Amino acid sequence: MLTLRAEFHVHTVLSPCAELEMLPPMIVMEALERGIQLIAITDHNSTGNIQAVQKAAAGTNLTVLPGMEMQTREEVHVLCLFDHLEQAQRWQEVVNASLPVLENRPNFFGDQLLVDEIGEFVAYESRLLLTSSSLSIDEVWRQVEILGGIVVPAHVDRPANGLLTMLGFVPPEIPFPALEISRQLKPAVATVLHPQLAGYPLVQGGDAHRLEDIRGVNQLKIETPTISELKLAFQNSSGRSSRILSSSTV
Repeated sequence: MLTLRAEFHVHTVLSPCAELEMLPPMIVMEALERGIQLIAITDHNSTGNIQAVQKAAAGTNLTVLPGMEMQTREEVHVLCLFDHLEQAQRWQEVVNASLPVLENRPNFFGDQLLVDEIGEFVAYESRLLLTSSSLSIDEVWRQVEILGGIVVPAHVDRPANGLLTMLGFVPPEIPFPALEISRQLKPAVATVLHPQLAGYPLVQGGDAHRLEDIRGVNQLKIETPTISELKLAFQNSSGRSSRILSSSTV
């Protein structure tokens, strides 16, 4: 079994709200310096910079999972995580068909930059990414499951785009493998402040829009950094486990 630290919620400069320092080599360097062995790249409604980060991490002990922070029809943010880039790219096709055809306004939202593995500019993403899909949260979960991925509602406690704020509850018919709480919420009081979270495995995300937000406070005991192993770890099943480290141990 491997014991490793993971951060499941990292943005790059493709997300218009991310800082310009969120370049592939900088992200990889920051994660390695912090002793993090697993990250997921989760830009808003896009997978465009995943391969660049994976290439930047090649030859290191950092695994980069393909992902996306999806904004559903209900304006809920969810993390869609996959094993392989090809799965994420197929999901991108579904997402593209569900997004409104709107142009980004860089002066208002920020630039959406596609870059290569050394952080060099490749192109601007002109389509607006900070918008809702026409897919419901249930439809997102079903289609991601078909592709072999998992859906983890993001920063569920946050007022903006959090599941508890937007819906008021965790949909009981959707078997989410875990729920992400924001870095501002202390895990010890999460279920006290939000009783709806009781019974669900929790992870804590940095929602990293700047390098200092790559915290990696999730400690996993797994065989390999794969989606199937994550599912077991979240359930503390078959010798796998997942826990949130305290700030004093990171």
